[in-house]
Amino acid sequence: MDFRKDLNQIYSVCLEATRTAGKILKDSYGEVKTIDFKGSIDIVTDVDKKAEDEIIKIIKSHFPEHTILAEESGLSDKHSKVKWIIDPLDGTTNFSHGYKCFSVSVAVEIEGEVVVGAVFDPMADELFSAQKDKDAFLNGEKINVSEVKTLKHSLLCTGFYYNVEGKNFAENIEMFKAFSKRAQAVRRDGSAALDLCYVACGRFEAFWEMDLKAWDIAAGSLIVKEAGGRLSDYSGNVFSIYKEEVLVSNEKIFSEMLEVLKPFRS
Repeated sequence: MDFRKDLNQIYSVCLEATRTAGKILKDSYGEVKTIDFKGSIDIVTDVDKKAEDEIIKIIKSHFPEHTILAEESGLSDKHSKVKWIIDPLDGTTNFSHGYKCFSVSVAVEIEGEVVVGAVFDPMADELFSAQKDKDAFLNGEKINVSEVKTLKHSLLCTGFYYNVEGKNFAENIEMFKAFSKRAQAVRRDGSAALDLCYVACGRFEAFWEMDLKAWDIAAGSLIVKEAGGRLSDYSGNVFSIYKEEVLVSNEKIFSEMLEVLKPFRS
């Protein structure tokens, strides 16, 4: 079976699921009832679970045979060549504190390649989306990465785990400092999926982060790629949603980004 023939339907379902989950987040904003800890400080709310359940319900109603990888429920026992990759609430800490920077991220991978992706910011009503080789869009309007030519004129974004005793914390601080000295400014917003989309539409010139999971970046990485962005690891090697490093930028400052990252390459 050629799953790629179903891409238009898959794309439509992806948008439906992403928007539906976003409505759940918006309707629940400011009214979080349950917060659990997956680790010492890593949280999950009742809303994460409710939104994820709704996304999976919508997918299964159309494609019951497809594999699903979701942040809260893990990998399904299906063995399809089509895999849905879901983050029902990217930016849970922001959401739980009433900070309006969070999103829903849903992507579809076929035989190891991400071919559909959508990221929805329900508070701003901004739906970013893309299909492979069909451009990237914000609320249906085509988007592109910025044309800024130098790092010193660039607005950058990063993210890192907030456990000060955790893996790579000190290194992340040093990278933040290094880029702050070279760029116009650096932000740390707390939703990697949105950060990637902001690169795609030209609000940021670049984004870098380590220790992310596939559901954090699968949809956003496709959107950046289709918007004309450049993707790699910290050494400029081929990008993968399953690697621990991600660098995305417009083409014009990519080499400068790699230069700053050089001392931190693994």
